[in-house]
Amino acid sequence: MNICEIFFSIQGESSFAGLPCIFIRLADCNLSCSYCDTPQSYEKGKEYSLEQIMEEVSKFNCRLVEITGGEPLLQKEVIELMNNLNSAGYKILLETNGSQSIEQVPSFVRVIIDVKLPGSGHPNSFLTANLEWLKEGWDEIKFVITDRNDFEVALEFIKTYDLNPNYYLFSPVSDKLKPAVLAEWIKETGLPLRLNLQLHKLIDIQ
Repeated sequence: MNICEIFFSIQGESSFAGLPCIFIRLADCNLSCSYCDTPQSYEKGKEYSLEQIMEEVSKFNCRLVEITGGEPLLQKEVIELMNNLNSAGYKILLETNGSQSIEQVPSFVRVIIDVKLPGSGHPNSFLTANLEWLKEGWDEIKFVITDRNDFEVALEFIKTYDLNPNYYLFSPVSDKLKPAVLAEWIKETGLPLRLNLQLHKLIDIQ
């Protein structure tokens, strides 16, 4: 597999924010979002076998693993990696940009799927067929918000599809939108939306 990096840190986002987590960052992405904070994932990474990945992961004293990117679902071996991690007793998170099918993702994986909004530069990239494969009360839907228009588009998405994910995560782009402003918008809706700050950036770690 083409790997950008494998590292141990604190989970900065999602409902798992604050927990120690091993990150497997796969190289390559089919999008180039305006606010992307991992441009290194666009470059060719290092080739690892599944066995080598499992060996690297086993070096860390942690049972929570996130597979991220780039866009991890571009690499077909990622499903086998998930199965191997599960067999070894890890809890698995998958962060995906929503443009690739999640149909083959095993049910034990917590999917954190991004719905790209106009501010990303890729507002039509979300694969709506993925809504059929999202697990209610388990998977999480993430919206990265650059401005009020993004916020309104996200609310329209929620209204249109009437889903019941584990969480709707609303994350402000740090240099575009103040968290306090987004917090006020969320409060006004009366909806159970979760403000999703990038904790790893606030505490200045990888």
